[in-house]
Amino acid sequence: MATNARPTVYIVDDQPAVCHALSEMLSVLGYEVATFSSADKFLDSVQTPHTGCLIADVRMPGMDGIELMHELGKRGLHLPVILISGHADVPMAVGAIKAGAEDFIEKPVDDAQLVAAINRCLAHAFEQLAGRQSLQELERRAQSLTRRESEVLDLVVQGFTSHAIAARLGISPRTVESYRVQIMDKMQAESVAVLVRQAIRLGRLAP
Repeated sequence: MATNARPTVYIVDDQPAVCHALSEMLSVLGYEVATFSSADKFLDSVQTPHTGCLIADVRMPGMDGIELMHELGKRGLHLPVILISGHADVPMAVGAIKAGAEDFIEKPVDDAQLVAAINRCLAHAFEQLAGRQSLQELERRAQSLTRRESEVLDLVVQGFTSHAIAARLGISPRTVESYRVQIMDKMQAESVAVLVRQAIRLGRLAP
């Protein structure tokens, strides 16, 4: 997902009046808005969404809002979703939230309720983006390790002492200590505890 100084609110609804009203209201409040009359048109036009959120009608011809939400997941597009519907009932709302929607709002949409939901979504979206960027940086650091340093890292986070690692790898304890210093430096880890947490995030160690 691309970053953008002004996050985008994507609106997908087959009713032009709804798209127009929501777009006008949100634009006045300073949001970047893009509207689409169907899920397919949204997916065709927006291959890599900007950081933002998606407002989608639950019931639309063709792909509905919940199916669109699932399709985003299949494509690995991280976009929080607010579902809206003019035919809302409790089971539908519960189903939408269980399916992964951030919020469910009944039509006619209350402007204040929608804006509050959008702001929660945007906060969540930026939090997720920061997490993904943090993991990418961690992966970059791990890739900078040599094969031997990677071997030592995996043994360190499993709890092996330097003497035990030396015995397993057929090298001296002093050499292991040297590797440990290099690993801590490359991974920017100030302690073994931090190194363990990094290894868990990287999937190198089961939590």
